[in-house]
Amino acid sequence: MADLLWDDVRCFFNPDLMGSLPDLRVPNASVEDWQAVLDLVEARGWKCQYSEGETVLPVPRAESVLSRPADAECADLRVWPTADVLAIFRFHHDEAIDFDVDLRELQGQERLDVFCGFLREIGRRLGKPVLMDPEGDYGHPVLGFEVVADRVVLLAEPLVM
Repeated sequence: MADLLWDDVRCFFNPDLMGSLPDLRVPNASVEDWQAVLDLVEARGWKCQYSEGETVLPVPRAESVLSRPADAECADLRVWPTADVLAIFRFHHDEAIDFDVDLRELQGQERLDVFCGFLREIGRRLGKPVLMDPEGDYGHPVLGFEVVADRVVLLAEPLVM
């Protein structure tokens, strides 16, 4: 059974209402959690690409990325859990794992199921919640992986459209 039903959550995937790039995060993270995500990407065989600025490099250890100087080129990891869905992890700091998805790629039940499965994989691996906030509205999650429920759940009332 699906974690969420498209008809119940479609408002949270409307780029005109939510912005096209919602903010996803795992709060209260550590360098070890970042490494666990990197290990998960490798273990699942998800296509990925690590870069610093415009330079594509092999995926490093999390400790190496997170200990770079503050003025270093922006580091990110692009992960494709499926060919049509991209998540971009940003290595801003070790206290939270931050990443973006493009809502235009997450339309319909099938893509929603892929997205929920991706959040579940990360949340289960870390034993932590994975939260989605509307773009630019950090700290107000609308849905996320809940550890106790072991599934993705709504965290806000759907908007009436």
